[in-house]
Amino acid sequence: MPELLLHFATLFSISAPVLFSFLNNGSSSSKNSSNTNNLTIDNSKIKKEDLTIVIPTLNEVGAIGKVIDELRSEGYNNILVVDGYSRDGTVEVARSKNVIVVFQEGKGKADAIRTGIKFVKTPFLIVMDGDYTYDPKDIKKFLEFSDYDEVIGVREKRNIPKLHRLGNWIITKTFSILFGTSLRDVCSGMYLLRTEVAREVGFESKGFSVEVEIAAHVVTASRRIREVDINYRKRIGDPKLKSSHGFSIIFSVVRLMLRYNPVFFIFSASSAALIPGAVIIGYVAYELIFNGIKHHIWAIMGVSLIGMGFISFLLAILALYLKRLEYRIMERLKSC
Repeated sequence: MPELLLHFATLFSISAPVLFSFLNNGSSSSKNSSNTNNLTIDNSKIKKEDLTIVIPTLNEVGAIGKVIDELRSEGYNNILVVDGYSRDGTVEVARSKNVIVVFQEGKGKADAIRTGIKFVKTPFLIVMDGDYTYDPKDIKKFLEFSDYDEVIGVREKRNIPKLHRLGNWIITKTFSILFGTSLRDVCSGMYLLRTEVAREVGFESKGFSVEVEIAAHVVTASRRIREVDINYRKRIGDPKLKSSHGFSIIFSVVRLMLRYNPVFFIFSASSAALIPGAVIIGYVAYELIFNGIKHHIWAIMGVSLIGMGFISFLLAILALYLKRLEYRIMERLKSC
């Protein structure tokens, strides 16, 4: 037992500076509204002719015409509709508006966006749903940030169903914890991307998990990601996002964490051993104090679990700190 406590003390003395540095870094970054490291941002705007609006559609006949008309009225002429083989006349309405219409490869929103990126010829693109929920007037807010690889539109909560609002909060918090960000709406369907960065995404996710995968790629590659507040209107037509999709999105977040920072995820999961260890030690202490019964085997098991969980917790913090250090080094190298 003394040797075990000595190991804990030694490891804590080594890891404490890392922990405090990480906490200080996290608190300072949380105050940064752009959710990035301290990047030098110039005030150059993205020109409308350097932007392509990519609209994935599936049976949006009631909304797609209005969306295109609003985009045109705001001066956006590079419009690409990527259709998932709609059967309600969506394609015919889009073509009547003289925009480019292509059929997606594969199935689902992720494949639609992957297909659309192949046809983009401008330096930047904006993805927005074709169901009328996103307001083209908000696009000008994205154009202010040409130095970012992704700008996510944070939706106002008013027209989001309460159950979806809760699910989005859980998914976003899970993403932020695992990837060390302070994003507010990782599942938003309106976001700006640098085209060359968008083409680097593997698109391994399916369906509505694509937004999470794109954000994960940007966060781990450059951390040049931020958010802007946007409106969110009532959709036209039947909703396609179901409550069950939330579980698949959370699963995608975990899977992406295993891909981009597996050491942190494994040690974070292992630190959960603290919980059963504390329960066992509590039980052993209760039996000893109130009943005078000694449980040597349970005591050893409890101490072992607490030890493993505590060490894993410290190593998880160290892994996250090293990952952030890697981001800073990469930024320095890029700026040289």
